[in-house]
Amino acid sequence: MSVDQVPLSAPLDIGFDYTRSLGPTLSRFVTGLAQRRILGARGTDGRVHVPPPEYDPATGEPLTDLVEVAHTGTVTTWCAQPEPLAGQPLQRPFHWAMIKLDGADTPMLHAVDAHETHTGMRVRARWADTQGNGIRDIACFAPIDDEPPAGPREAEPITMITTPIELSYLHSASPEESRYLRGLKDGKLLGQRCPACRKVYLPPRGACPTDGVPTEEEVELPDRGIVTTFCIVNVPFLGQRIKPPYVAAYILLDGADIAFLHLVLGCAADEVRMGMRVEAAWKPRDEWGTTLENIDHFRPTGEPDAPYDTYARHL
Repeated sequence: MSVDQVPLSAPLDIGFDYTRSLGPTLSRFVTGLAQRRILGARGTDGRVHVPPPEYDPATGEPLTDLVEVAHTGTVTTWCAQPEPLAGQPLQRPFHWAMIKLDGADTPMLHAVDAHETHTGMRVRARWADTQGNGIRDIACFAPIDDEPPAGPREAEPITMITTPIELSYLHSASPEESRYLRGLKDGKLLGQRCPACRKVYLPPRGACPTDGVPTEEEVELPDRGIVTTFCIVNVPFLGQRIKPPYVAAYILLDGADIAFLHLVLGCAADEVRMGMRVEAAWKPRDEWGTTLENIDHFRPTGEPDAPYDTYARHL
């Protein structure tokens, strides 16, 4: 297999901050953690659950009877984390453990900062310097003799919490996608035509989803097309590189049968419309890679709008 035939792969990182309202039970639990207090919920069978579920696991009834348990507990089971990952509680080797706190009847999962951990080991909560971050207010647990008791502190009631969500993995493109991506590095837009229905797919999919047959005929498409549908982005968000308002639109290239999402700039957001003729605005050639980001955006060509019936079936 030649170098040009080897499928491409690249690391892909996805991240965002997830904000949620807590409700009455979890609000009391998270507020307690900010105050260096650990609360559990007493179920209908008398057992104390930590962390507290919002509803009884046996009956499904709301749980409102919250009781305070100790900062100390016993390891019931554990596993080693010899190479910590980014975002984990500790950035040195540690152990994950199920810990049954004194006064609780169910164990909770957390990190134990110790060279060795064993079932039956006694541990105590180590509190973070910051507060208001939910379960992360407990930085980790440590052997009970190594961790001095921590006193309470003041905290206002917490009803909302923001949790960073991150996912990192290696994405491998299919052979068809790889040829498409390598084409972009050369300034080409390569699609594939279905031999049965004759539809041209961009990006190529390797097989026609309608007919289920391989799409082996390669088609080079122009970098001009029309706006089929669009939205005006008015809300700012983390990582946004363009100040709102701006337009994200589905672009149908001339000769293609599938539209793809890209930016439309070069005019006021409220001037973008369905059927508008647009062309690619490429980045400088020395910035090109195997990515659709080689096209910085699409801009109006100034040509007359396309008739509705030329793109209606793509809406």
